[in-house]
Parts: sequence; structure tokens; C-alpha cells
Amino acid sequence: MEIEIATIGGYEEVGRQMTAVRAGDDVVVFDMGLNLSQVLIHDNVETEKMHSLDLIDMGAIPDDRIMSELEGDVQAIVPTHGHLDHIGAISKLAHRYDAPVVATPFTIELVKQQVESEQKFGVENDLVKMDAGETMTIGDSGQVELEFVNVTHSIIDAINPVLHTPEGAVVYGLDKRMDHTPVIGDPIDMKRFREIGREGEGVLCYIEDCTNANKQGRTPSESVARRHLKDVMYSLEDYSGGIVATTFSSHIARVKSLVEFARDIGRQPVLLGRSMEKYSGTAERLGFVDFPGDLGMFGHRKSVDRTFKRVMKEGKGNFLPIVTGHQGEPRAMLTRMGRGETPYELEDGDKVIFSARVIPEPTNEGQRYQSERLLGMQGARIYSDIHVSGHLNREGHYQMLQALQPQNVIPAHQDMSGFSGYVNLAESEGYKMGRDLHVTRNGNLIQLTE
Repeated sequence: MEIEIATIGGYEEVGRQMTAVRAGDDVVVFDMGLNLSQVLIHDNVETEKMHSLDLIDMGAIPDDRIMSELEGDVQAIVPTHGHLDHIGAISKLAHRYDAPVVATPFTIELVKQQVESEQKFGVENDLVKMDAGETMTIGDSGQVELEFVNVTHSIIDAINPVLHTPEGAVVYGLDKRMDHTPVIGDPIDMKRFREIGREGEGVLCYIEDCTNANKQGRTPSESVARRHLKDVMYSLEDYSGGIVATTFSSHIARVKSLVEFARDIGRQPVLLGRSMEKYSGTAERLGFVDFPGDLGMFGHRKSVDRTFKRVMKEGKGNFLPIVTGHQGEPRAMLTRMGRGETPYELEDGDKVIFSARVIPEPTNEGQRYQSERLLGMQGARIYSDIHVSGHLNREGHYQMLQALQPQNVIPAHQDMSGFSGYVNLAESEGYKMGRDLHVTRNGNLIQLTE
């Protein structure tokens, strides 16, 4: 059976992920993501009103025109998790394919909301839920099967999909860390990965997220970030002024910790910002997290400002606003607070906790720098980078190669300079560039079997 890989997006940047795997006549697409930095540098651009070709030209979504060179039919679109760099282009591209979107329940719900918020492209693909540990037959031959393996990341309900073929398994390994003590959900299923490495023809190809491949050691567990955050929050228990926290809205485990520690130090937590309300509200509705019944979640600007007025009236020392804006996004809550555009008045000594790292990309770094400067000019004290990454460091990559023993490896989720650490690691394990280690670019085809 012919196995061919189309590296469509995410092979020259961190963002707009999209990869297609052809097994015989059947094609499965993994991820359809947005390049957030390309959207952010075009101020006031409304991507939901733009044609897909214009979005492709501005580098915001994957250029999927290479799909016409794959001789097969798309049988499924499979996003690995709910981050926008993996699902943000589904509402703009999925209508081109007569195939269902197959994902875990939380991811499917986020895809549904994304599609419903944007009707321009008329996306009507079926949305199919599949849990980690489950399988699905792909196509009519009965020879190809899709499996979801549970992984841990900075968002709940994440998986690595595996396409089982007569030639061996193709493991799409993007976006995970090796977390054995997560705050929410099950640990990464390393037992299953080791089994896949030994079954049948073994692993034909492993497509790997190289975000942190240049960092030594292993990525700490989310439980480590929780302990760090607890230490910071408890150290402020006697502070009577304002404390504000920000983190990734999609990081439900981190939001859960913030909510719990706010109550521990005698403050009422409140979630503010559209994405904060969206992700936490969805997670609670689907039963992934049990927030206190009186936890306020407010997304619309008027309701957010009303909440800020209440905080100022009843005393900042009684509340912990948990807000959007960890990357300094121009229209996020924290950025507005730094510019003095909300009823919340920052004063000398007020604390701002960034429970998130700066995404290492120039647009984000510039916006975050500006946000911290604005907050500091109003007297705020910054507590930064109380965080652990959602991606594997070098030793995690080594463990995955040992578990899977793949015949071929394709680095992804980085640019060329970012691939260097992974290439060095793979070469030390016996792989060779141009033979079984395939460093590629967006828009290329890699034929693995004939």
C-alpha cells in the first residue's frame, strides 16, 4: 500500500498546523490551524469576513492547494486538540472536503462553536466524537484504522492520533508533554505508545512537535506549576490591595488552580474576557471541571466593566480577577487595564500574576513587553512566567523515539532553526537526513512506501 505524507502547514512556523496522510486511496487530514501571529500583525483585520485564498496569501491559514496532488479521497479531518493553531482554520477550509471532523468531545465542542461563529464558508461537515482509547475504521478497504492515544498538554482532552496501515503505523505526535501527574485528566498513555512500537509492522512514521527540542532535560508536570502558583498566591495572603492573574484561557487546569488558591487566600475569583468565559464555561458544561457555583464568568465588555465597577466598590482586596491578556493581546482585558480603559484602577504595589510564558515569536514578545511596561507605569508589580510548557523538552523526545522506534521521522511545529535540536537528537539515535529523517517545508509531499 502506498503511504504518502503531505506537509501542508506548521513546517516553517509554530502555527497553522495541517498534515495529510494518504494510505492507498484513503486520506486523513490532521489539524487545520490558524497562524495567530499573522492575524495579530494585521490590526483590525476581521478574518471571519475574508476569503480563504486571501487568508492563505497573508499566511493566516494553511495553503491546502497541494491536496489536489494526493490521489485519494479525504475520509476524516482530525484535530488533535482545541488550540486555535490546530482548529482555527476548520471553519475556513473544511467545507472543501466531503469528510467528517473527528475529535475528542471537548475539541469537537470548540470546533462547533468556531463553525457557528463564522458562517461565511458554510461549513456543514459532520462532527463526530471519539474518546481517547477508541478506534475507527477509515475508508472501505478495512485495512486502515484510526486510533486516539491519550496525551497531556496545556489543554484538556488532547490526543495523538495514530493511523494504522498494512505498512505500519503513522503516529501524528504534535503537542504533548510527558505528564504522569496531571491536575485534570489521565496521564499520558506511554504504555500504549510502547505497544504500538512493537505491534505488527511497527511505526512507519512519527511526525513530531519540535517546539522545545532545543531545551535540555524533561518538561515538568502541571502539578509542578500548580505548586509554584500556590507558593506565589499564598505569599500574597496578607496583601490587602489588588491582585490580578492571567493565563491561557484554554488552560483549564491552570484556571482551576487559580480559582482554588484565590478562595484559599480569602478572595472571590471571577473570570473575565470572551475566551475565558468560552473555554471554562464549555469545560464545566461538559463535566471536565467542577467550579464553585458562585464563580462569575463574563465575556461581553459591558458585563466585564460592570464586574470591575463592583470590584472597585466592594474593595479590590476581596477579589481575584482572572483575565485574558497573557500575551499582551491588544484587545484583551489585561491590556485594556494597562491602558486605563476599564473601571479597574491599578495602584502602586498592586500585583499582576502572569501564569503563562511568552510564546517565543516576535509579535507576541513585543506585545507582552508593551503590556508589562504599561502595567508597570501604573505601579503594578509583575510576577511572570509561573508556568510549565505543554511541549516535550529534549529528554521527552528521546523517550518517545525509544518507545516507538519509528522507521521514519518528520519534525514539525517549528521553523528551520527550531528543528536543529531535534535533528541532532535524531541523528544521535541513528537517523540520517535524506534517508529516514525528513526535514521538510510547507507544501511538500513525502512518499514513504510504493
